[in-house]
Amino acid sequence: DLQAGTPVTDAIYGAGYGSSSRVYEHSDKTLGMTPSKFRGGAAGALVRYSVTESPLGWLMVAVTDKGICAIELDDDPDASRQRLRERFSGATLVEDSQELRAWVQQVVRFIRSPQAGVALPLDIQGTAFQRRVWKALQDVPIGTTASYQDIAHAIGKPKAVRAVAQACANNKIALAIPCHRVVRSDGSLGGYRWGVERKRRLLANESQAAVSSPGHHRKADK
Repeated sequence: DLQAGTPVTDAIYGAGYGSSSRVYEHSDKTLGMTPSKFRGGAAGALVRYSVTESPLGWLMVAVTDKGICAIELDDDPDASRQRLRERFSGATLVEDSQELRAWVQQVVRFIRSPQAGVALPLDIQGTAFQRRVWKALQDVPIGTTASYQDIAHAIGKPKAVRAVAQACANNKIALAIPCHRVVRSDGSLGGYRWGVERKRRLLANESQAAVSSPGHHRKADK
C-alpha cells in the first residue's frame, strides 16, 4: 500500500494494463494522481465527495479531477468521511452533493439495476499487483462469481491466492471494481470490506438481474 510506504516504483502499472470495461477505454481517465503525490496524502489535490442514503446503507462517492477515487458503503456516514480524511490527509476535501449528483445517481442505479453497469472514469491508486487483480475483477461478469484462486490464475500468479485476497480487501472503490464477485473456492462468501451481508445482497441482486436480462445466457460460476 502506497500510504504504508511501498516504493513508488511498485505502484507504476505497466504491461498487462487494460480492460474490457468501458472505464478503461482511455487510459488518461484512470492515471489520476502520481504515486508520489498519493503517498503524500494527495497534498494539494482537490477531492470532492458526496454522502447519501442508498439501498445498501450510506453511500459515499469521492472524485478527483481524474475520476472516482473512492466508493464507500457504511452504516455510519461519518465513518466514511473520517476514512476519506485519513486517506487524503493532504488534500482539500469538499462535500459537494449537487456537483456530484449525476455520478452518485449512476452508482445508486447500479445497486438497483446491476445490468446498468458503472461507466464512470476511475482514479485508481495501488501497486502494480493490485491493479492487475482489480482489472481481473472487472472482467468477472455480472451474475457470476470467481474464486480467489481463479483470479490468481487469471493474472498469471497461480500461487498468489493470499495476495489476491489482500488486494481485494484493499480495494477502495466498491461496485465499480467488483470485489464482491470473488468468493472462496468452496463457494462460501469470504470477507468483504463493506460487510458480508452487503456482499450477499449484491450477489443475489446481480444473479437475479442476470437471469432477468433479455437475451442473457448466464455463465456457470467458476
